[in-house]
Amino acid sequence: MALSPPDIVSQVLAHRTKQTVGEQSLTPASVLLLLYPKDGEYCILLNKRSQQVEHHKGEISLPGGARDPEDRDSLDTALRETEEEMGIDRSDVTILGELDEVVTRSHFKVNVYVGTIPYPYPFNPSEDEIAEVLEIPVADLNDPLNHRVETRLEDGVPVTSRSYAYNEHLVFGATAKIVQQFLELLEDGTAKEEH
Repeated sequence: MALSPPDIVSQVLAHRTKQTVGEQSLTPASVLLLLYPKDGEYCILLNKRSQQVEHHKGEISLPGGARDPEDRDSLDTALRETEEEMGIDRSDVTILGELDEVVTRSHFKVNVYVGTIPYPYPFNPSEDEIAEVLEIPVADLNDPLNHRVETRLEDGVPVTSRSYAYNEHLVFGATAKIVQQFLELLEDGTAKEEH
Protein backbone atom coordinates (compact mmCIF):
# COMPACT_ATOMS: atom_id res chain seq x y z
CA MET A 1 0.00 0.00 0.00
CA ALA A 2 1.34 3.43 -0.92
CA LEU A 3 2.25 5.75 1.90
CA SER A 4 0.42 9.06 2.32
CA PRO A 5 2.41 12.31 2.03
CA PRO A 6 2.45 12.75 5.86
CA ASP A 7 3.82 9.20 6.26
CA ILE A 8 6.48 9.85 3.60
CA VAL A 9 7.50 13.15 5.24
CA SER A 10 7.63 11.50 8.65
CA GLN A 11 9.95 8.74 7.30
CA VAL A 12 12.22 11.19 5.46
CA LEU A 13 12.56 13.49 8.49
CA ALA A 14 13.26 10.56 10.81
CA HIS A 15 16.29 9.60 8.69
CA ARG A 16 17.99 12.99 8.26
CA THR A 17 19.88 15.38 10.49
CA LYS A 18 18.43 18.86 10.90
CA GLN A 19 20.83 21.66 9.87
CA THR A 20 21.18 24.24 12.64
CA VAL A 21 22.33 27.85 12.73
CA GLY A 22 25.01 28.65 15.31
CA GLU A 23 24.50 32.42 15.39
CA GLN A 24 23.55 33.34 18.98
CA SER A 25 22.60 37.00 18.35
CA LEU A 26 19.45 36.00 16.43
CA THR A 27 16.00 36.03 18.05
CA PRO A 28 14.65 32.47 18.48
CA ALA A 29 11.35 31.74 16.72
CA SER A 30 9.40 28.71 15.52
CA VAL A 31 6.90 27.95 12.78
CA LEU A 32 4.66 25.02 11.96
CA LEU A 33 4.15 23.72 8.43
CA LEU A 34 0.86 21.81 8.44
CA LEU A 35 0.11 19.26 5.72
CA TYR A 36 -3.38 17.78 5.44
CA PRO A 37 -5.79 16.33 2.88
CA LYS A 38 -8.51 18.60 1.48
CA ASP A 39 -10.83 17.75 -1.43
CA GLY A 40 -8.69 14.79 -2.51
CA GLU A 41 -5.30 16.54 -2.46
CA TYR A 42 -2.79 17.52 0.18
CA CYS A 43 -2.54 21.17 1.15
CA ILE A 44 -0.15 23.33 3.18
CA LEU A 45 -1.61 25.88 5.58
CA LEU A 46 -0.28 29.42 5.15
CA ASN A 47 -1.68 32.80 6.08
CA LYS A 48 -1.53 36.40 4.98
CA ARG A 49 -0.38 38.51 7.89
CA SER A 50 -2.43 41.53 8.86
CA GLN A 51 -1.21 45.13 8.82
CA GLN A 52 -1.37 45.15 12.66
CA VAL A 53 1.48 42.69 13.28
CA GLU A 54 4.94 43.93 14.25
CA HIS A 55 6.96 42.07 11.59
CA HIS A 56 6.31 41.12 7.94
CA LYS A 57 3.02 43.01 7.52
CA GLY A 58 0.87 41.68 4.68
CA GLU A 59 3.29 38.88 3.84
CA ILE A 60 2.44 35.22 3.36
CA SER A 61 3.78 33.12 6.21
CA LEU A 62 3.52 29.89 8.13
CA PRO A 63 1.86 30.01 11.55
CA GLY A 64 4.50 30.84 14.13
CA GLY A 65 6.47 33.55 15.83
CA ALA A 66 9.05 34.55 18.40
CA ARG A 67 9.72 32.46 21.46
CA ASP A 68 8.14 33.66 24.71
CA PRO A 69 9.96 33.24 28.04
CA GLU A 70 7.12 30.93 29.20
CA ASP A 71 7.59 28.52 26.27
CA ARG A 72 9.14 25.21 27.36
CA ASP A 73 11.00 24.76 24.06
CA SER A 74 10.86 25.68 20.38
CA LEU A 75 8.08 23.16 19.67
CA ASP A 76 6.00 24.75 22.44
CA THR A 77 6.52 28.11 20.67
CA ALA A 78 5.31 26.72 17.33
CA LEU A 79 2.23 25.09 18.88
CA ARG A 80 1.34 28.17 20.99
CA GLU A 81 1.71 30.55 18.06
CA THR A 82 -0.33 28.26 15.76
CA GLU A 83 -3.08 28.15 18.37
CA GLU A 84 -3.03 31.95 18.83
CA GLU A 85 -2.90 32.77 15.11
CA MET A 86 -5.06 30.06 13.53
CA GLY A 87 -7.16 28.69 16.39
CA ILE A 88 -5.69 25.20 16.00
CA ASP A 89 -5.68 23.31 19.27
CA ARG A 90 -2.23 21.88 19.99
CA SER A 91 -3.78 18.52 20.89
CA ASP A 92 -5.05 18.24 17.30
CA VAL A 93 -1.53 18.53 15.82
CA THR A 94 0.57 15.44 15.07
CA ILE A 95 4.23 16.42 14.67
CA LEU A 96 5.99 14.58 11.82
CA GLY A 97 9.50 16.01 12.32
CA GLU A 98 11.72 19.04 11.83
CA LEU A 99 13.17 20.83 8.81
CA ASP A 100 16.42 22.82 8.85
CA GLU A 101 16.62 26.04 10.83
CA VAL A 102 16.19 29.19 8.75
CA VAL A 103 17.39 32.76 9.30
CA THR A 104 15.06 35.61 8.31
CA ARG A 105 16.08 39.03 7.07
CA SER A 106 14.55 40.43 10.27
CA HIS A 107 17.18 38.49 12.30
CA PHE A 108 15.11 35.59 13.58
CA LYS A 109 16.49 32.06 13.83
CA VAL A 110 13.48 29.91 12.99
CA ASN A 111 12.93 26.31 14.07
CA VAL A 112 10.64 24.62 11.55
CA TYR A 113 8.28 21.82 12.55
CA VAL A 114 6.15 19.79 10.17
CA GLY A 115 2.83 18.43 11.33
CA THR A 116 -0.60 17.32 10.26
CA ILE A 117 -4.13 17.97 11.47
CA PRO A 118 -7.48 16.26 10.93
CA TYR A 119 -9.54 17.79 8.16
CA PRO A 120 -11.97 19.46 7.80
CA TYR A 121 -10.74 21.74 10.58
CA PRO A 122 -12.61 24.69 12.11
CA PHE A 123 -9.87 27.32 11.73
CA ASN A 124 -10.43 30.35 13.94
CA PRO A 125 -7.84 32.90 12.78
CA SER A 126 -6.89 35.86 14.96
CA GLU A 127 -8.47 39.01 13.52
CA ASP A 128 -5.53 41.06 14.81
CA GLU A 129 -2.80 38.91 13.25
CA ILE A 130 -4.29 37.15 10.21
CA ALA A 131 -5.82 38.85 7.16
CA GLU A 132 -6.46 35.63 5.20
CA VAL A 133 -6.14 31.85 5.60
CA LEU A 134 -4.50 30.13 2.61
CA GLU A 135 -4.81 26.40 1.99
CA ILE A 136 -2.42 25.87 -0.90
CA PRO A 137 -2.39 22.49 -2.66
CA VAL A 138 1.04 20.85 -2.84
CA ALA A 139 0.39 20.25 -6.57
CA ASP A 140 0.08 24.02 -7.13
CA LEU A 141 3.35 24.65 -5.27
CA ASN A 142 5.07 21.99 -7.36
CA ASP A 143 3.75 23.42 -10.66
CA PRO A 144 6.71 25.10 -12.46
CA LEU A 145 4.29 27.69 -13.86
CA ASN A 146 3.88 28.99 -10.29
CA HIS A 147 7.62 29.27 -9.59
CA ARG A 148 9.43 32.61 -9.66
CA VAL A 149 13.20 32.94 -9.39
CA GLU A 150 14.80 36.16 -8.26
CA THR A 151 18.29 37.30 -7.44
CA ARG A 152 18.81 39.95 -4.77
CA LEU A 153 21.89 41.52 -3.28
CA GLU A 154 22.36 40.57 0.35
CA ASP A 155 25.34 42.29 1.94
CA GLY A 156 26.69 42.90 -1.57
CA VAL A 157 26.46 39.23 -2.55
CA PRO A 158 23.94 38.05 -5.19
CA VAL A 159 21.59 35.47 -3.70
CA THR A 160 19.14 33.58 -5.92
CA SER A 161 15.92 32.30 -4.37
CA ARG A 162 12.63 30.75 -5.43
CA SER A 163 9.21 32.24 -4.77
CA TYR A 164 5.80 30.65 -5.31
CA ALA A 165 2.82 32.37 -6.92
CA TYR A 166 -0.64 31.29 -5.81
CA ASN A 167 -3.65 33.21 -7.11
CA GLU A 168 -2.84 36.85 -6.31
CA HIS A 169 -0.35 35.91 -3.58
CA LEU A 170 3.42 35.48 -3.64
CA VAL A 171 5.19 33.24 -1.13
CA PHE A 172 8.77 34.51 -0.82
CA GLY A 173 11.69 34.91 1.57
CA ALA A 174 12.14 32.54 4.50
CA THR A 175 8.66 31.05 4.02
CA ALA A 176 9.47 30.15 0.40
CA LYS A 177 12.80 28.66 1.49
CA ILE A 178 10.97 26.47 4.03
CA VAL A 179 8.33 25.45 1.48
CA GLN A 180 11.04 24.61 -1.06
CA GLN A 181 12.91 22.38 1.39
CA PHE A 182 9.69 20.64 2.35
CA LEU A 183 8.68 20.02 -1.28
CA GLU A 184 12.13 18.66 -2.14
CA LEU A 185 12.07 16.25 0.83
CA LEU A 186 8.55 15.12 -0.07
CA GLU A 187 9.61 14.58 -3.70
CA ASP A 188 12.72 12.61 -2.65
CA GLY A 189 10.68 10.48 -0.27
CA THR A 190 7.97 9.87 -2.86
CA ALA A 191 10.57 8.85 -5.47
CA LYS A 192 12.11 6.34 -3.01
CA GLU A 193 8.66 5.01 -2.17
CA GLU A 194 7.93 4.35 -5.86
CA HIS A 195 11.11 2.27 -6.38
